Amino acid sequence: MIVDQAWVQRNLGFDPIARPAPESTFAFKPAHSRGEPEDLQREIIDFDSESPAGLQFLAFTTATGLSRFTDIAWPKGLEPKPDTTPRAGKVGGLPAADALVVTWTVDEGHALSRVLTPGYDSRNDYRSYTHNYSAIAKKMRKGSPALNAKRLGAYWTTTIGGKKVVVFKSDSHLSQDTKRLPAQNGTFPNEDVWKQIIGEVSPKLVITTGTAGGIGKEFEVGDVVVSSVVRFNCKNWLKSEPFHDAHYQDSAFKTKYLAQAKKLFKANGGQLPKDNTRPPKVVQVPLGAVDSSVVTTDYFGFDTSDNHYGLRGLGDVSEMGDAVLGRVVSQMDANAPRWVAVRNVSDPQIKAVGTLKDQGKVAAQIYKGFGRWSSVCSAIVCWALIAAE
Repeated sequence: MIVDQAWVQRNLGFDPIARPAPESTFAFKPAHSRGEPEDLQREIIDFDSESPAGLQFLAFTTATGLSRFTDIAWPKGLEPKPDTTPRAGKVGGLPAADALVVTWTVDEGHALSRVLTPGYDSRNDYRSYTHNYSAIAKKMRKGSPALNAKRLGAYWTTTIGGKKVVVFKSDSHLSQDTKRLPAQNGTFPNEDVWKQIIGEVSPKLVITTGTAGGIGKEFEVGDVVVSSVVRFNCKNWLKSEPFHDAHYQDSAFKTKYLAQAKKLFKANGGQLPKDNTRPPKVVQVPLGAVDSSVVTTDYFGFDTSDNHYGLRGLGDVSEMGDAVLGRVVSQMDANAPRWVAVRNVSDPQIKAVGTLKDQGKVAAQIYKGFGRWSSVCSAIVCWALIAAE
């Protein structure tokens, strides 16, 4: 699938270039006034379909909110069972669990909580996580999401098939915390957060999950890539770092319930774009893959029909953080957890028409229209991976 302004018009009811959404629909106002790549990147992180701006967006477009979410008919005995009060760890830390699931944007958090912690929303209910916030925040730049929120993230606990799970919505982001490698300890704030929460939870499995841009015209909105292979593709502020093109790989993930997960997509599949030609697929990246992975960039990039960012041949989807998890775990000892990246396609390949800024606006508006619904698909895949443990 290759998408353009006309695709947005058909599926969201407006042309993002000729008739852009009003400023009132934006969470990060510079994304409307300037529309630079970094502005659009921040809009994707901050956009909340359940906020006043989000409701304005839903009123302006034909997009649907999660009020239309249909409960999932889970296999008996494997339905997520959230705790009525989240379990607590020691001295403000996270509790121990079998699995740790981490997501990133506000709407990804809404979707993940609908699936894994039904009845408890990531924005309204999750417990704020502030352990060592003051020390880690010293490395962050003014205006970053974590500094604005005055926390590192928020969490809840749930159980899937007898496995205890910590579900974590991060406010720390590689792309937002800082734009240089801090001198203090030589680590990024997001690295520090990963090390800390993994150490506290001591999970057997860590999952990083959320939206991403599809690489290649075979992808449609809602497709899910499951990968224990991640790589950096840094051309901006990290291009001089030794890991700028580093590649990380973990062991194989368990696939027992992935076919079941695809069937469970159907309950909410009707909220995905009407231009989709088929139900969402699940792509499993094989170990040892050379041209298949989740690609982490240090710039707001996306696949275009003219391959502007050169992403083809590197992986299946691009996003801005998962390789940090691969880097962190690669530095741990033999007791390190297994990890996997679960990324849903929130925007497919963009047709190279107009300016690159125009193309970025198309990608961002597709995310705002369908990011939460495509994230429902990846959340179900997270369930499948945990249930198989």
